[in-house]
Amino acid sequence: MCSFRIVFSNFLTTKHDALSGHFRFFENMRIILPCIIVTHIATSTLSYNASPSSMVANRVKSVNYFISRECNYKCKFCFHTQKNTHKLGLGKAKLGLQLLQHSGTEKINFAGGEPFLNPELLGELCKYAREDCGMAVSIISNGSLIKPDWMKRYGEYVDILGVSVDSFDPATNAAIGRGGDTDKNQHVNRMLKVRELCSNQGILFKMNTVVCSLNHDEDMNEHVSRLEPYRWKAFQCLILKGENAGGPNDINDARKLQVSKGQFDAFIDSHSGQSMLIPEPNTVMQNSYLMLDEELRFLDCSENGKVPSQSILKVGVEQALSQAGFDDLMFHKRGGIYAWTRERSISN
Repeated sequence: MCSFRIVFSNFLTTKHDALSGHFRFFENMRIILPCIIVTHIATSTLSYNASPSSMVANRVKSVNYFISRECNYKCKFCFHTQKNTHKLGLGKAKLGLQLLQHSGTEKINFAGGEPFLNPELLGELCKYAREDCGMAVSIISNGSLIKPDWMKRYGEYVDILGVSVDSFDPATNAAIGRGGDTDKNQHVNRMLKVRELCSNQGILFKMNTVVCSLNHDEDMNEHVSRLEPYRWKAFQCLILKGENAGGPNDINDARKLQVSKGQFDAFIDSHSGQSMLIPEPNTVMQNSYLMLDEELRFLDCSENGKVPSQSILKVGVEQALSQAGFDDLMFHKRGGIYAWTRERSISN
């Protein structure tokens, strides 16, 4: 060994100029390779740790991903306001979908803000969730930016498209902040166009209504019967600190738009003939939705605010889920699992 060192030392001395670059290369690789290997192992462990536990899989069957807080409407009761314009790139968002799929997610709902402000990102995520992750795909939108070209390109990957419909009266929609501030408000006309697009594409059409002080006594029966939505969710106006509670850091103050439980129940009773109606008062809604924000962090609403978990990209789904404040029992009780995949032709 000693003689080898001498020979090798002499060799390096005489061949220094020719070998110095190569030697530095191998020395650098001695430092870099372990880092590469550790990074690869960490990424692999985060993405595909072990088979998901049945407990986790049962809790993450349906997840709502708010891809951005950006919105083109200014609904006064909104509790997910435009506090920033952040959004993940397509690669990181796809990784998040992979992690969810591996943990047991069967349905993903894309929301915002207004998700169609980012049509390319939304469309590619719908395609990836459906084709690569095997998930049912739904979207919640205000309906103002949904174009026929988008539906032709990406509609085949969407199972359910929900549109927010809080009133069929233009003046009421304007007062709420949906679709313009005049009595010529076009929100209902835009929604009707979306309904037609859904019919043409075979997409299940859904309605969401926030029952508030401006619409709780409106009779929507005739309009709803004509639209024939697959599902109609009616939510009691919800107040969350940091969003719409009128605090110093809140964008909205929706306190004057609140309705009592009695007023909410009266609205439900007056529309009880609509078999697709699903009522969700605050006590049902607040903690029974598993929500991911624009950074893929679960949002804990259990203390009447929104406290983000660590991102699933950093700690994985299971650890982030432990910080979510999610009431999975209420999720199942309210009928959170239903037939959420539409029929598709063989060509699709």
